[in-house]
Amino acid sequence: MRFILSTLSVVLALGFTATAAPRAEHVFIISLDGAKPAVIAESEAPTLKKIAAEGAVTWQASTIFPSITLPSHTSMLTGVGPDKHQILWNGYTPIKGLVKVPTVFSLLKAADAKAVTGMFVGKVKFRHLWLKDSLDIFDFGGPQSVTPVAGAPEIEKDKKPSQLVAKQAAAWIKENKPRLTFIHFADIDTAGHKSGWGSPEQKEALKVTDQALWQVWQAIKDAGIADASVMLISADHGGHDKTHGLDIPDDMLIPWVAWGKGVKKNFTITDKVTTYDTAATALWLLDVPVPTEFDGKPVTSAFE
Repeated sequence: MRFILSTLSVVLALGFTATAAPRAEHVFIISLDGAKPAVIAESEAPTLKKIAAEGAVTWQASTIFPSITLPSHTSMLTGVGPDKHQILWNGYTPIKGLVKVPTVFSLLKAADAKAVTGMFVGKVKFRHLWLKDSLDIFDFGGPQSVTPVAGAPEIEKDKKPSQLVAKQAAAWIKENKPRLTFIHFADIDTAGHKSGWGSPEQKEALKVTDQALWQVWQAIKDAGIADASVMLISADHGGHDKTHGLDIPDDMLIPWVAWGKGVKKNFTITDKVTTYDTAATALWLLDVPVPTEFDGKPVTSAFE
């Protein structure tokens, strides 16, 4: 309750601060699910490596514990740890309801109701983060603005390939020029669970995901908004053997890359970066006040 009340006070203050020019007009948070930095280094990923070389990067960022998909992504998009957001499960379980703290999308919408926002995801479990009036589109492998029902193919299969997610996101970006977008690619994690972290199959999945990342990057350019945009590219966890979730470097270390307007070129981030810093950085870039309850902080060292 204290978190919600304080957030409302931030919203009330927005009328006095929202006139400042944002550092970026458009922010894209892109998650490469299960992308362990050591595996990236050994894989064919020319797009990601080019983006990292052109921008600011650390390959030593940390996720939260437990290092599993839904809790980690919830921290990425709410700016707080599991003790506050209370998303402790890792599947689509409608009876558990929605996240109880604001997301970056709901905070942006509170500041600017007309801001266009969207989520394009490879796993339906992200439905738990779709708060009322926070998104203009929630896309799970195809245009949809309603929750898939139990027994539907989307629920049973649970995952959508990165190339399909990228195709849908790219078309929407070019048409809508959104303020804030989250794009999630599941293939690397799927291959890790099936064949192992660092396996040839996972490296191939990373290559395919890198091609999906290129589609999104190209769409930002084709939309004519690249000069006013920032991409924040990260992951939710790494992995070991065919699993993850432990408090060990293999599982906890993640990449964190910034590219775009105001980002330092060819810069190595030496500050400690944690996944909930992504949410704080996105709000800071969009000139939306970061709630005092956030555990995350903007990664300002990555920017001029």
